[in-house]
Amino acid sequence: MKPAAFDYERPQTLDDALKLLASSDNAKIIAGGQSLMPMLNFRLLAPELLVDISRIDELRGIRETKGRGLSVGALTRHHEMETSKLVEERFPVIHEAMQYVAHLAIRNRGTIGGSLSHADPAAELPMMAVLLDAHLHVAGPNGLRQVAARDFFLGALTTDLEENEILVQVEFPGLPKRSAYAFDEFAQRSGDFALCSVAVILSWSGNFLTGGKKIGDVRIALMGVDETPVRIEVAEQLLSGAKHIDDPLLEQVASVIRDTIQPNGDLHASADYRRHLAYTMSQQTLKTAWQRLQGQTDED
Repeated sequence: MKPAAFDYERPQTLDDALKLLASSDNAKIIAGGQSLMPMLNFRLLAPELLVDISRIDELRGIRETKGRGLSVGALTRHHEMETSKLVEERFPVIHEAMQYVAHLAIRNRGTIGGSLSHADPAAELPMMAVLLDAHLHVAGPNGLRQVAARDFFLGALTTDLEENEILVQVEFPGLPKRSAYAFDEFAQRSGDFALCSVAVILSWSGNFLTGGKKIGDVRIALMGVDETPVRIEVAEQLLSGAKHIDDPLLEQVASVIRDTIQPNGDLHASADYRRHLAYTMSQQTLKTAWQRLQGQTDED
């Protein structure tokens, strides 16, 4: 099928784009179009106006922020995030996750802002935003506002964005200095949506010289197992303060994760199968992060 007829505008500035959105009761934003165009072709959406923001240069780029964080413009392409040396240095978990996003052709066109705004439950960028406590900057008729990632995703394909607002920037706060990560994803084929993904951040706290080091910051996020990407805080609390992670503790944490998530079944996998994936993948991902954390020293 082909989309229904619509008007098309390509503004050069953010202000012009916001004015165009305000001028119509049924307008949609297009940037990369990797999710929007199939929905238009199947007539799941029939906007009267498409506002193409792809030429608004102020929405591009990856920049350093205070505390070794990064600010990423909403029009930054997936492939730019995948190949950025700055992203790889500061957030290697993002660098690894981006390699699982669909196929190269899609990563070349798809944008960070588009993925976050679309809010697919099995998309890697929303999961990274939740894992890393990202702040999403949104522009609208009343100016700019900031939303925490965990408050931005309301349900499958549903976000906190209003119809007349545009996601303009994502800010990733810097991680603790002595941190390690791990990421794992399972899909039926390379490039398919994930049936389950697990991402972990572990950080040391305490004094290495006096032997008082212990695990401080713990972050465990999953996707593909709920209507939104989720942080498993009860599992994080089990690991916070631990001086060592052994197999019984890994099994306990993985069991909590399995029993906490609320996956849906579909033609690709049953809910029970997704729980099983979460259980087994959580153990392996946590073990990998723990092994990497043990390699951190007081000088890192």
